[in-house]
Amino acid sequence: MDPQDYGGVADPTDAMAAARNAAVREALEEAGVTIIREGLIALSRWVTPVGLPKRFDTWFFAARALDERVQVDGSEIHEHRWMRPEVALAAQRSGEIELPPPTFVTLTGLAAHRNVSAALESIAAQPFETFEPRLHMMPGGACTLYADDAGYEDGDVDRPGPRHRLVMLESGWRYERTVAG
Repeated sequence: MDPQDYGGVADPTDAMAAARNAAVREALEEAGVTIIREGLIALSRWVTPVGLPKRFDTWFFAARALDERVQVDGSEIHEHRWMRPEVALAAQRSGEIELPPPTFVTLTGLAAHRNVSAALESIAAQPFETFEPRLHMMPGGACTLYADDAGYEDGDVDRPGPRHRLVMLESGWRYERTVAG
């Protein structure tokens, strides 16, 4: 978020309101798409694991797309196409596209819904979730553990118990969630 995203926010500590403003601004700046602030449904917040050279604090929102065309500017956006979540996940598996872990996890959740209306209804009914992954290397790749995972506190990826993790192996990625949410 930029300092300007706090403009017009009644409470200067309201990060959610500023994040909504940032989402509206970024969609217009980066894709030429107008988003209605009130139509945004907060989905999740992702904070890059401690210790990585670049850290990000990214907020995910969902909204129904309008009939505007995405503008490919060659700077922020190099190409564009709309696709269903399961198609994007298949394209990632085949190596056609790359997905960062937060996008992979988000698309995995969205793929469970039959249409946009069902997805938006489900997202609105769920509590907002903050992900602060802890990255652990393992044979053949890496694993990010999330707060509800049995191994989250000590990094033991083999600890028995509830799972909430993304396993990213050279042979493929899989999101595991056996805890509520």
